[in-house]
Amino acid sequence: MLFHLLYPLHQAWPFFNVFKYITFRTIYATVTALAIMLVLTPWFIEKMQKLQMGQVVRDDGPERHLSKAGTPSMGGVLIISSILFSTLMWADLRNIYIWISMLIVGGYCCIGIADDLMKITKRNSKGLSGKKKLFFQTLLVAMAAFLIYEFGAWDTHLSFPFFKNLRPDLGFYYLIFAAFVVVGSSNAVNLTDGLDGLATGPFVITAAVYALFCYLAGHAGLAHYLQIPSVPGAGELAIFCGAMAGAGLGFLWFNTYPAEIFMGDSGSLAMGGALGCVAVLSKQEIILAIAGGVFVMEAVSVMMQVGYFKLSGGRRIFRMAPIHHHFELKGWQEPKVIVRFWIISILLGLLAVSTLKLR
Repeated sequence: MLFHLLYPLHQAWPFFNVFKYITFRTIYATVTALAIMLVLTPWFIEKMQKLQMGQVVRDDGPERHLSKAGTPSMGGVLIISSILFSTLMWADLRNIYIWISMLIVGGYCCIGIADDLMKITKRNSKGLSGKKKLFFQTLLVAMAAFLIYEFGAWDTHLSFPFFKNLRPDLGFYYLIFAAFVVVGSSNAVNLTDGLDGLATGPFVITAAVYALFCYLAGHAGLAHYLQIPSVPGAGELAIFCGAMAGAGLGFLWFNTYPAEIFMGDSGSLAMGGALGCVAVLSKQEIILAIAGGVFVMEAVSVMMQVGYFKLSGGRRIFRMAPIHHHFELKGWQEPKVIVRFWIISILLGLLAVSTLKLR
């Protein structure tokens, strides 16, 4: 919005030419989202307390988590609102990729809200069924795919880090693969959101990594130099990623141990979906497995645990899944688990960035 209002003034006042630059608008989208979270979260916490919208803790989890019951939840509503507002304020709204990203993050947030409300009102930790979640998540991806096909750059080739000439064409199967990336990312972040700030920290790091990749993908000269897929218009997604990073940092101020508020599924499903969406739109789908490696690790630990449990007749690989609970039950204090996972996420983020030159 500010881009459309202020950039045209650059002909009379050259100062406003700064609004042309994606880097400038990305920085201020980050700052705007961060400021919104820092200012409004205390008010939001108070509102959730008055409405008795508290966290419902799973009864089969670690015993120490029972003390977290009643902590204000649904912070994801504020996170996603700040992302959407900041993006609308600073992005070029003529860009179709911006609207696709907002469709995914807003739609997934609505799914999460329905899930959170069911958990809170029914006072159990199950919420919306997995099949219903999966249906609506996939439906939103199909809508996004239609918009890309009609108005964006539909490219069914897959890009691999470390291999500059390996770009297989998946054809129709790319749609299935893209849906897997977005839906899988959404649910992986949801699984990671089990400790105070555990999902938020890696989310901020991954969003920052994709701000860089989106900017480079949208810059034809830099994309050609770095030998990554060029996606005209993808540079504007850096602003969306900046808003995600800023909102995540602002939420982390209150969500860090001991958490004053939880994001709930309204946050984790939407934030994961947003990461998967920008990965697909920027044609850097495989990089998400590296930059978001903590989320992958959490999801894989659950699949391994469930699969082995069924095949072995009741035996387990981990003491509890997702894997962060395994380390808790081994005696690690919650802050130690969280910070060590953050460190791993930082290292994976650096590894993802390094692939730009390792081709």
